[in-house]
Amino acid sequence: MKKNLDYYVGLPYREVIEADPAGGYVGYIPELRGCITQGETKTEILEMLEDAKKAWISAALEDGMEIPEPLREEDFSGRFNLRIPKSLHKRLAMQAKAEGVSLNQLAMYLLASGLKTAAS
Repeated sequence: MKKNLDYYVGLPYREVIEADPAGGYVGYIPELRGCITQGETKTEILEMLEDAKKAWISAALEDGMEIPEPLREEDFSGRFNLRIPKSLHKRLAMQAKAEGVSLNQLAMYLLASGLKTAAS
């Protein structure tokens, strides 16, 4: 398949909408660096974001830039290695044992809790 404007516009890019402290909303597509727009309402921002995405992709195609595609679930295995100090490993293992869960379950819970806090 030829990767033209229609191809890229049809991809499921992640759209982020945030309230602007000055009023209205800001919308952007994280994979398309600099693809950002502002609007007064969420409905308006969705329409404007679609226009911004088309304009961004059109300009990138004209300039011969590489256009990143959205991340897909199958791009991730669900595994990664993490090196930590022995003392932290010990503390985590002891806490997991005390709670009756595996070290993996405890680590997953703590990571997810931290992500929720960071997103707030």
